[in-house]
Amino acid sequence: MKLSPERLLPPAHRCYYLYGEDQDAIVEAAEALLAAGEVGATRLRVDVSELARVETESSNQGLFGPAACYALVRNVEAATPKQSEHLLRLASRVREGDRLILCAPAIDWKKAIHKSLQAEQAIAQCEFHLPDEAQFGRWLAGEARAAGLQLEPESLERIGERLCGMRLAARQLIERLKLYDGGRGEPLAWPVVAALLGERSPEELEAWCHAVAMRDARAIHLARRLLAEQQVAEVQMISWLGTRFQQLLLYRWFESRRDRNPLQSARVFGDARKLVAEEARQWRGAELGLAVGRIVEAEKLIKGASVETNAVVIERLTLDLVQAGRLAA
Repeated sequence: MKLSPERLLPPAHRCYYLYGEDQDAIVEAAEALLAAGEVGATRLRVDVSELARVETESSNQGLFGPAACYALVRNVEAATPKQSEHLLRLASRVREGDRLILCAPAIDWKKAIHKSLQAEQAIAQCEFHLPDEAQFGRWLAGEARAAGLQLEPESLERIGERLCGMRLAARQLIERLKLYDGGRGEPLAWPVVAALLGERSPEELEAWCHAVAMRDARAIHLARRLLAEQQVAEVQMISWLGTRFQQLLLYRWFESRRDRNPLQSARVFGDARKLVAEEARQWRGAELGLAVGRIVEAEKLIKGASVETNAVVIERLTLDLVQAGRLAA
């Protein structure tokens, strides 16, 4: 049974198979299916190598009667022949009240598991195609309205051109814009949006964020260079740095829970995927919490609560994060 993405919710089937080119859309749809339903249900996110865990949890009747089990299998495309057989057995025996969500982003249509799942009439299937600019623009406009933002037409058009199909990156940009707007609901022109998107000196900004996360003293020089030579807006710098440290904090949390893929669970995208694991090793969990709090304080100062110049606020923040012992002082 084939469904369109708009017909996935509310959930009406026991098993779902989500596949296609739009990986971000697949992840969002799968998480929405996992979240819907009974509040007290057991919710699992597993890799295809952990199917036994799904089987065990779904057969657990509970002390006070059957407990619903919702399971999300994130990487069906990586299944071995043996795992494929196990997966097909699970998909054909989903208990009433349970839910099995199978995700296979960018799966090769020639794979046997793909053909087998498509042949199962009891499995609700949904294919996610990459959106064109017009479709992505409509989605982006809806997300901006839901966030209480007013984006000028030029801003919407240019964001759509640069981030077409990158839903997670677009959501993170919207979060930055919300912080900048502060609930005022004023029209946001392209120069402001471009600064927060990273249109100015993105490579230098990334280098600075990486140096701070690695607690490298060169970060201070890079900060001064961004401010003096590149004329990068302080609000853009604080936004990029805040995003990186939120990713570090989430990565460490998922890693501590022995998550199979903490990078994916922490929603780390782009070049940061190659750097976050190494950066996280430079910090204790408690230090990361203090660092995020310190970045929030600096953001408030930059938005008008300080008698110091914004450049001084950025330089002091960089020093506090890089030099050992300053965060706890």
